[in-house]
Amino acid sequence: MSSDNSSADDVRQVWDVVVVGAGPAGASAAYAAAVAGRRVLLLEKAELPRYKTCGGGIIGPSRDALPPGFELPLKDRVHAVTFSSNGRFTRTRRSRQMLFGLINRPEFDMRLVEYAQKAGAELRTGAAVQRVEQHGSAVPDRRTVAVVLQGGETVLARAVVGADGSAGRIGAHVGVKLDQVDLGLEAEIPVPETVAEDWKGRVLIDWGPMPGSYGWVFPKGDTLTVGVISRRGEGAATKRYLEDFIARLGLAGFEPAISSGHLTRCRADDSPLSRGRVLVCGDAAGMLEPWTREGISFALRSGRLAGEWAVRIAEAHDAVDTRRQALNYAFAVKAGLGVEMSVGKRMLAAFEQRPGVFHAVLTGFRPAWKAFKDITQGSTTLGELVRTHPMAHRALMALDRRPAGDGEVSSGQ
Repeated sequence: MSSDNSSADDVRQVWDVVVVGAGPAGASAAYAAAVAGRRVLLLEKAELPRYKTCGGGIIGPSRDALPPGFELPLKDRVHAVTFSSNGRFTRTRRSRQMLFGLINRPEFDMRLVEYAQKAGAELRTGAAVQRVEQHGSAVPDRRTVAVVLQGGETVLARAVVGADGSAGRIGAHVGVKLDQVDLGLEAEIPVPETVAEDWKGRVLIDWGPMPGSYGWVFPKGDTLTVGVISRRGEGAATKRYLEDFIARLGLAGFEPAISSGHLTRCRADDSPLSRGRVLVCGDAAGMLEPWTREGISFALRSGRLAGEWAVRIAEAHDAVDTRRQALNYAFAVKAGLGVEMSVGKRMLAAFEQRPGVFHAVLTGFRPAWKAFKDITQGSTTLGELVRTHPMAHRALMALDRRPAGDGEVSSGQ
């Protein structure tokens, strides 16, 4: 803000776009709006960089959604995946080309924010949002949204993008509805060089003992990120799964540098993506892949779309035009990410019933491994695969119809 203005004028200054939350979704939204030449303010309640519970896998769709010239701070490049079913029936599949990369979230998120700043966005950390108002005394006109910070300060904007996580204030304002909540537990375990070398370039995915659960080991130099995820409500069993998983891997003797947990929340199909001049994206919108719970690519892609449509909403002169642009944003999200989520939901339902079949197919059926590679490398998405490959479409239809236990391969559960 210009220091020439009086403090009263400062309060009334209106930003084109205010983005709440500086994770991958918020940073992407801020970058997209700033690159379009708009005045953008990015608000973050924490100080940066900050830790986030996350495996840190960067698949092809994530890489393709990054700003031009963005260099990924990769800790490892994955060329092999070891699959196991609750510790049994272990098999490793390999790829000549990199399948996906592994990053540490504090470094990755900070770099994304720096890109948004280079594009012209202004960052304010330590700024917690208390509420958003689109009517009332704090709002000077119908083209303005008031973002009220803790402490009482009000920031005015022509459009607001909520990227403040699934438990944030903006999702509540928009009325986001969630219908799948999962608990993820994770440990960052520093290991000796000999152990780190054994994991270099290879991840482990273990189908877990509870329906829909799985565990992972992601190597990042001298640290292994080891985690598990399952439906919320299975807290004790999930904790036990992580402990057993770590012990089975021979890692119980190493002290974790960080142990953390978080809830992932997936949107209901009819959940709104906007309210008036306020859009939501990423975790704030409940955007993630329901089966794997992969969220970074959804954050980056929905964030970019939110930033682009927030620019159009900022330019809208009345409620009709605002509504039209918000509907266009929702259509853009649902046509791409929504299709992927709907296929992921069907995959999760089938996986919960028949984890052994999934394990057998992924480890023993070449087209399934090729599909896994194509998705992680970014040459296709789950939605595109089912739409364009007759075999994938037929396989998913068969899984939808097949009764639980029919032809199930023992998973050692």
